[in-house]
Amino acid sequence: MFELDVVPDELKPFEGRLTPRFHEVRKKVVEFITEDIVPAQPEYRKQLQELLQTVDHPTKCPEPPILKQLREKAKKRDLYNFFLPEVGRISVLEYAPIAEILGMFPLANQAMNCSAPDTGNMEVLQKYGTPEQQEQWLYPLLNGDIRSAFAMTEPGVASSDATNISTRIELDKSTGEYVVNGHKWYISGAIRPECKVLITMGITRNDGAKHTRHSMIIIPRDAPGVRILRPMAVFGHEHDHAEIIFDNVRVPASNMILGEGRGFEIAQGRLGPGRIHHCMRTIGAAEIALAALISRANNRTAFGKLLAKQDSIRQIIAESRIEITKCRLLCYLAAVVADDLGFKAARGHIAMIKVAAPRMALKVIDDAIQVHGAHGISQDSKLADMYTSIRTLRVADGPDIVHLNTIAKTELAKPVNPFGSAVSGINENIRRYGKFDHLRTRPSKL
Repeated sequence: MFELDVVPDELKPFEGRLTPRFHEVRKKVVEFITEDIVPAQPEYRKQLQELLQTVDHPTKCPEPPILKQLREKAKKRDLYNFFLPEVGRISVLEYAPIAEILGMFPLANQAMNCSAPDTGNMEVLQKYGTPEQQEQWLYPLLNGDIRSAFAMTEPGVASSDATNISTRIELDKSTGEYVVNGHKWYISGAIRPECKVLITMGITRNDGAKHTRHSMIIIPRDAPGVRILRPMAVFGHEHDHAEIIFDNVRVPASNMILGEGRGFEIAQGRLGPGRIHHCMRTIGAAEIALAALISRANNRTAFGKLLAKQDSIRQIIAESRIEITKCRLLCYLAAVVADDLGFKAARGHIAMIKVAAPRMALKVIDDAIQVHGAHGISQDSKLADMYTSIRTLRVADGPDIVHLNTIAKTELAKPVNPFGSAVSGINENIRRYGKFDHLRTRPSKL
């Protein structure tokens, strides 16, 4: 399935950066997938179907028992909680091609406890949590005993601008508790029965600098006043994204993370390497979609020829390979800049891949669906679910326009290139005849 001893072509420019640890870990991940994950997939699906018969809604379905066994196998291979730097012990660049493999096999992602939003929440609790917070929430999350959710997006404001978040977190000095009132939606994973805790973003003050008004607080999902209104649908199908009301929810003051007004500081730290994990996994999804396309093309005949021999199909395959390769290299570049200069310096590159990778993957998946015909949108193919997941990511990981704005601001902040000005050129007749001089002295409107 994988060539264990061959470095992917796109990594060749970075071979000098790859440590023996990378090759060791990549081999372990591939062996875990081929020896444990792939053989377990039929039983996982069987158990899932049986469990679905025991609940009144798919979002209430518990995890299949075989997942616990796979987690134990991941632990034995030292791959559990692999996303943590002290577990993986590899660079962001080295993580990229491994995360791509996990994007091809989501069950491996779950078994290795590397699934969002738990990964980000565990990073928050590890970096900023008190010993008490870590004991109560971090260690059960690290052990896979519970799951979590990150409650940020709100239906009544434009949440792509996080300074708009309006959930109120107010200190009741008489009891030493925080009182939380707000309305969230599309809170991923909050409905699943394993979810026990919500890390929630809200506003603790209305004055001062915008980025010092918000805080993050820990809310047990079963706290009085936490009400799951409904599962939210994606393209008409309900998933485990919850719409939630917080109605006078009271939690101890000790549940505040890091301190009041530190929400955006935590948010930046929360992302860490996770800023591009989605992009890495998305490239893996595109790769597996192309593999599905080629498999279909090699097994179907139309208009007297195998699809794989049709020029139009070959063009689709070639263009898919070009786009995947371009995005993979851009992802590696973003990772290298993050490794060398930090994530702040890599913001522009990360924004580029956050736009490019999902766009590319959607095009590849859509082409694969086209080649499969009706089968591609049926329940017998995984392509439709892949398309839904990646299209959702283009919103969940920040709308394109937010990332495009980041890229543009990075470009506009650079010094003006004099050669660019020279190429742009000047119409000397404007100065010579002076017919626009009055515009230069016109007072600006306030």
